[in-house]
Amino acid sequence: MAREPWNRINIPFPSALSSVRIRFSSKTDATVKALLAENEKVLKLIRSEILQTEIRVLYELLYILNNSFRGNKTFKSLKQVEQCVNRLKNMKLDVALQELTDLCPSKTKRGLSFKAGECDVPSQPMLEWLCLKVLGGAQLMSCSLNHCNKAFSLSKQQMKWEEFLILNMVITSMLSRLWVIFRGVLVSLSTLYQQLLAFLSEVAQSRPMPFLTDFSLPADMAQFLGPSAFLRAKQPKYDSLNKEHRAKQQRMKKSSGKLENQRKETHKADPKQKFRKQVRDATTFTDMTTCLDEMIIWCKSKRMKKEKRLLTFLRLKCQKFKSLEAEGYNVQRKLQTFRQEACWASSPRGSVPRTCRSSAALRRKAHVTTRFQSLRARFKSAAVRNGAKKKGLKRCQKSELSVSGLSEDGQKSRTTFEQTPLTTDCESHDDIDDIFASAGL
Repeated sequence: MAREPWNRINIPFPSALSSVRIRFSSKTDATVKALLAENEKVLKLIRSEILQTEIRVLYELLYILNNSFRGNKTFKSLKQVEQCVNRLKNMKLDVALQELTDLCPSKTKRGLSFKAGECDVPSQPMLEWLCLKVLGGAQLMSCSLNHCNKAFSLSKQQMKWEEFLILNMVITSMLSRLWVIFRGVLVSLSTLYQQLLAFLSEVAQSRPMPFLTDFSLPADMAQFLGPSAFLRAKQPKYDSLNKEHRAKQQRMKKSSGKLENQRKETHKADPKQKFRKQVRDATTFTDMTTCLDEMIIWCKSKRMKKEKRLLTFLRLKCQKFKSLEAEGYNVQRKLQTFRQEACWASSPRGSVPRTCRSSAALRRKAHVTTRFQSLRARFKSAAVRNGAKKKGLKRCQKSELSVSGLSEDGQKSRTTFEQTPLTTDCESHDDIDDIFASAGL
């Protein structure tokens, strides 16, 4: 099956004259001026430094992720965007548009030609060839936008799954910028195509030289690209917008009344409030068990895991009290506290009641407090022993000083000999007591 003439990288250049001389009027002058203005916009966008920078970022990302992300869907979509960019480069659309600028008369030539009545302009084969180039470029931009959308949605999905967050943030930001630039190029190409058709009709009337015999150029770019094209849509008129806005406000007022009634009905039939009422009215643990069973099923259907866990724990307690009640024990006081626990478990807020805590947690807390109290008592007893030892040491020193005062000359060597071992012995005992006291013994 033969390809369409616009769907080619290298469209055959027409072997005919590139320019012809036609009659130049004010209408032709305005058409050429508008055509050159649109052509300059497209060239500015294609050759912009921003687009070239984003394309380089795309190439760098694909080069880095070539081995590790080869099977990733986002990577494959980025490869498709790269193929569209490479095809646009190989088409050499900017070279063809630059040739159009060179063939069209400049502002000075248009002034002179207007006085002379004739001017050299691009021929019909040249304009038809340029129209094919513009159609191919627009179709390529439309495909690029679709691939950017696909890659953006895949990268966003990975971010929701918390996979490669920084990498996906870089990819999404790059794709969003590329999407905006590609859309601007597509809109400019659409406007340029309309100007080319208008100028082509004038040239064909003056010097008919048909180049496309088997293919007719489409009259509208949006119809040619299809509904998936991201072209500017016509904005609705202001009056129609006001009418739609008023109609929406009236609908909202009517629906708000219905919503309020529905909320009241749902508020009345709230299962939690119904459960609390049943719990307060329950007179035995058998009735309480029935209420808990219904509430646990409802919490499971609504995926309320915390409430379901607390109510299941209370149901076990309720079964125990139910057996005691059947044996004849008086459990009315327990029933009062159990009502409070059940009401709290249906919507747990604030601190957990003591009765709702597990026995293991309570035992652990009691064990910690008793251990802390025993350590505190040991440290107090050690401090008391240290104070007693220090007082005994001071008394020994005072008695020795009194004995040494009685015999100053004769017994000086003897007192000194007896004093040193006593002090060292007391000090050694004091150090040992300090060591054992610090260890808590």
